[in-house]
Amino acid sequence: MLENIRESSQGLTAKIILGFIILTFAVAGIGSYSNSVDSSVADVNGEKITQDEFNKAYQAQRNRMAQQFGEMFETLSADPAYMSNFRQGVVDNLINQKLVDQNSETLAIRVSDERIKSTIRNMPEFQIDGVFDNNRYLAMINQAGFYQSSDFRDYLRTEMTRRQLTQALVASEFSLPYQESMFSELQNQERDIRFATINAEQFKEGIELSDEEINDYYLENQSYFENQEKVKVNYITLDVSSIASSIVLTDADVKAYYENNISQYRDEEKRRVAHILIEFGDDEGKARADIEALLAKIKAGEDFATLAQENSADTFSGENGGDLDWIDAGVMDATFDEAAFALTEVGSVSDVIRTDFGFHIIKLTDLKAENVQSLEQVREDIVAKAKNEKAQDKFFELQQEVARLSFEFPDSLDDAAGALNVKVQTSDWLTRGANNAPFNESAVVEAAFSDIVVNEQLNSDIIEVSDTLAIVMRLNEYQDASVKPLTEVSEYIENVLVGQKASQKAQTVADELLVTFKAGTDVTEQLSAIGATMESKAAVTRVGSGLDASLAREAFKLPKPSDDVVSATTVNLSNGDLALLEVQDVKVGEVKDSPNLSQQLTQQLAQASYLSYVESLKVDAEIIRKEVQAPATQY
Repeated sequence: MLENIRESSQGLTAKIILGFIILTFAVAGIGSYSNSVDSSVADVNGEKITQDEFNKAYQAQRNRMAQQFGEMFETLSADPAYMSNFRQGVVDNLINQKLVDQNSETLAIRVSDERIKSTIRNMPEFQIDGVFDNNRYLAMINQAGFYQSSDFRDYLRTEMTRRQLTQALVASEFSLPYQESMFSELQNQERDIRFATINAEQFKEGIELSDEEINDYYLENQSYFENQEKVKVNYITLDVSSIASSIVLTDADVKAYYENNISQYRDEEKRRVAHILIEFGDDEGKARADIEALLAKIKAGEDFATLAQENSADTFSGENGGDLDWIDAGVMDATFDEAAFALTEVGSVSDVIRTDFGFHIIKLTDLKAENVQSLEQVREDIVAKAKNEKAQDKFFELQQEVARLSFEFPDSLDDAAGALNVKVQTSDWLTRGANNAPFNESAVVEAAFSDIVVNEQLNSDIIEVSDTLAIVMRLNEYQDASVKPLTEVSEYIENVLVGQKASQKAQTVADELLVTFKAGTDVTEQLSAIGATMESKAAVTRVGSGLDASLAREAFKLPKPSDDVVSATTVNLSNGDLALLEVQDVKVGEVKDSPNLSQQLTQQLAQASYLSYVESLKVDAEIIRKEVQAPATQY
């Protein structure tokens, strides 16, 4: 296993995964806040999974589901039972991760410091023009909630170690031809079905609820009726774009910037050359004689490209008539470079040139002269860049001044606002969850709910949101977490309970119909009495049938019907209705060639292998689950 782990850590898959780590922590953030109360959601072999870890994972998963399913997810999220399962799924995933991390420690799997450093330096997110920039690195990890570079390195080590182990497990999976054939048959199977949709809404009539039922539901589900902790802050911002807009440049400033950065506006001279190479071999004298003979042929009018194809030791370029494409000064061997750039006319040929590689004849095939953009051509670009550079310098100066004033005058933002010549603004209500920018950054949220702002009611420290934006806040209004009164949510509870009871009635009716139907009795009249009719649909496929997803899924779970057995069941549809479903015929699917089938099946096998591995870790694990509270109001 350890050998697989080492191999997997070097593979392309692992590298791709690591390339997305930045995206992961940038979305979720890492900063945390704590108190003396144990708010953990689970305990895995003595290690706690904190409420803060759960909150971040929960919010990230909600965002993914909302993006994927849109309004359908919003409908589902209104169902307490669904959201309870949703939260538990998040906890389960965190438990699985914790078990994997612990197993990595047991197996003594660890990513070296050098590998961590190398990974960080190669991450494009931390590079400017392809080169690692330490200031950018520090700014980005700080923005993501890592206030010490060691915190980020520890986080990255955990992520890389986890992926090393899991990739070693899944990378060894493969599919066999017979499996692919069976999979293709099942995937392309078709079924003839008929079904009747039972509208649950009709069963709501006549349902009565007692005050006790409403009150019991309210008491049992108070976490769904919470007004989450909120804060409204006064704040001032310091941003580079605003500073830049106030900067005035003189013509002298623009000209000076142009002259100091002329390389940015100069396209260096480029040449396209071809060459013939004769290597020294064991007899340098013979090599020189050979190259001299070729030069004589070229001067006599023979085709350079043909001679290169037939004679050049540089076979790669020789196949293309000796073409080396466009070259920049200083790229080639110094002697070669000097000779190539000494040629001034397209078509001209050099004398014999000696380098460490052998003897060369160089031909100039094309030429791009140096081009320098005029000041007027690039004035607009220069003004923007020069203003931004001056603004960036001013940004850091003002940061220090604002930090000083907000600290020396902690009871007001007026002095700091005066130094920036800006107005004090007031935010909307903020939560610990999703907020609008710039309050969606973990460092800003943490500061807004910090003890110094909420309890001491003093100015916050200056928070560098990014390398172009900083903010200082103080409390405007605070709302503690509380449970909404029953009077406020009673109507919602009534609707939920009535819907539940209607669904139960509909389920009872459907179950009774199913028994009758499976006995071979015609249920047309019974269906008609509840406003339902049987609808037939032939050649239903697993995907793209146009049916409710639950209906299609159950249709392919039912067994093939026989003369003695009716293949039927009831189905809970996604809109709350029910259906009586019968499979009438199963048609074996044909095996179809698919270039992605092997990969698809392998991925499924790999997933099953990973789940099996995690389940094996749970056998001897001590896992304590606790009551999980949603980080945001679900009502």
